[in-house]
Amino acid sequence: MKKLAILGAMTVAGLSAGVASAATLDDVKARGKLNCGVTTGLVGFAAPNANGEWEGFDVGVCRAVAAAVLGDPTAVEFVPTTGKTRFTALASGEIDMLARNTTWTFSRDVDLGFEFVGINYYDGQGFMVPKELGVSSAKELDGATVCIQTGTTTELNLADFFRANNISYEPVPIETNAEAQPLYLEGACDVYTTDASGLAATRAAFENPSEHVVLPEIISKEPLGPLVRHGDNQWGDIVRWTLNALIAAEELGVTSANVAEMSASAGSNPEINRLLGTEGTLGEMLGLEADWAKKAIMAGGNYGELFEKNIGENTPIGLARGLNAQWTEGGLLYSPPFR
Repeated sequence: MKKLAILGAMTVAGLSAGVASAATLDDVKARGKLNCGVTTGLVGFAAPNANGEWEGFDVGVCRAVAAAVLGDPTAVEFVPTTGKTRFTALASGEIDMLARNTTWTFSRDVDLGFEFVGINYYDGQGFMVPKELGVSSAKELDGATVCIQTGTTTELNLADFFRANNISYEPVPIETNAEAQPLYLEGACDVYTTDASGLAATRAAFENPSEHVVLPEIISKEPLGPLVRHGDNQWGDIVRWTLNALIAAEELGVTSANVAEMSASAGSNPEINRLLGTEGTLGEMLGLEADWAKKAIMAGGNYGELFEKNIGENTPIGLARGLNAQWTEGGLLYSPPFR
């Protein structure tokens, strides 16, 4: 098993090195669409709606990049990936970027040859159990069966937590969130563990969400964000600064409703002017049009708009901003300056 794991990592790293020299921006422009890797389906983050159209918080990042590069937020091919297939899809060039609730870790960044361009959701791993079990703490789960997605950091964190607390568990391996839901509801596992945001999204999709409890323990740091391949710095800059544009726009009060008016002429705030391309040459530096950030913001709104629309407290997911609030509001969200 260890040899297979090493070979798998070498394969992903080798694929990444093989396609890293390609000019992804040129490929995307020639193709006329962005190939964006997403989850196979997690309501609020990335899932097709009743009309088959992809929507969600991570989907919004993909659409913002497509708008910045191609001027069209609909020019995206969404490629569903699992915990096992996502990295191969990116390394091989099947997708141009991955925006799929993926945790930024040392080995993924360095060993697998990927570049995380930022954090769009600060998360942590939690546990969900049926209320009828009467469990109030994860430390009471000795001997439990646990549904766990393979090929993820949650799999490793789970083993560490139970070992540290000297308790045992029986893993029930799953490939996708969609596979986990019926197994958990049918009692094939006592517990479902994943990122706390994923638990909230999963519980919201249940017929009776109130019958399930997310336990208080958060057992890890899970900085989630989009990633690209090592070696194509221009493309990495484009995805990184598109995400930063959405974050900065919220801080600066630029929204999908007022961005057109604010970009019609230079205002009194120099950073807003540089962000929207009414002064300076930031777009040219990226190889994009001057109004690239304006187009990204218009695609679905700034960071706060995307959050509130898809996963915020007034949605079925019901997530508070918490650590994902702007730094000016006590959170960790922070964009480097546009200058």
